[in-house]
Amino acid sequence: MSRAGISGMQRPDLQALPLIRDRMTFLYLERCTISRLDSAITVTEERGTVHVPAASISVLLLGPGTRITHRGMELIGDSGVTAVWVGEQGVRYYASGRPLTHRAGLLMRQAKLVSNARAHLQVAKKMYQMRFPEEDVSRLTMQQLRGREGARVRGIYRRESQRWGIPWNGRQYDPEDFSAGDAVNQALSAGHACLYGLAHAVIAALGCSPGLGFVHVGHDCSFVYDIADLYKAETTIPVAFEVAAEAAEDIGALIRRRMREEMVQKRILERMVRDIQVLLREEGEEEPLEADVVRLWEGEGRTVKNAVSYGREWET
Repeated sequence: MSRAGISGMQRPDLQALPLIRDRMTFLYLERCTISRLDSAITVTEERGTVHVPAASISVLLLGPGTRITHRGMELIGDSGVTAVWVGEQGVRYYASGRPLTHRAGLLMRQAKLVSNARAHLQVAKKMYQMRFPEEDVSRLTMQQLRGREGARVRGIYRRESQRWGIPWNGRQYDPEDFSAGDAVNQALSAGHACLYGLAHAVIAALGCSPGLGFVHVGHDCSFVYDIADLYKAETTIPVAFEVAAEAAEDIGALIRRRMREEMVQKRILERMVRDIQVLLREEGEEEPLEADVVRLWEGEGRTVKNAVSYGREWET
């Protein structure tokens, strides 16, 4: 059957979709079947069915036992939602998404910055500057910046360990076995998965590439790790130690609830949008999400209009 013959809502215009900054952070689902009814995602399990407006969420974390229909994925894609398939308690994940914008301005800027050694370095330093807002890091080398950041993170681990009375012996976990780690490492793994999922959703919504990173390189989620690292010190690390101290039976479920609360309270989604724009855009530059623009490259940074019949002077 053709798309026109399928019942339910038509794909909305970009102007009708809420901006990524106006959405919920994430929704975790497991052991259920996901489909659609009109403009709502339906989630069905043994207790019944619930309906979730697709345009109200930014990312779906799909845990073990989830099944999703073609109709469900159609709605998720058309609504600009990022679907993230996560392994046991979110230790491993696979993500795919669809941008809310049809413009490639930020993506082109990202590619330009990551390809130029001097510009690449400046963006990486901007990321470190966000971690040390009271200091001037412009004269430091990348090796010095990594050392400063490493010392800062180790200090945060020590502080939270003492605060909650949880022993800390370093980041130790097995991606193939969630239960192999201690309580705080399990909480960190599950919490990081939530943060990575949100970062991936924002990056995709803005039309950027998850793989073109500046501090992390060589991985298809390098930029996701770059952005997520900006917020770990205030979200996943303290929340993980707090959850570990509660000795909950289901650490994964508890930290997902706490992370969602923390992300909303600290407005992490909105800050991610702003920070990515600051990192990639020049001062005063704007990139409206609702615009749908295609132009033709002419060389030397110039473009010309699309959908114009050029070359009539060559006709005989």
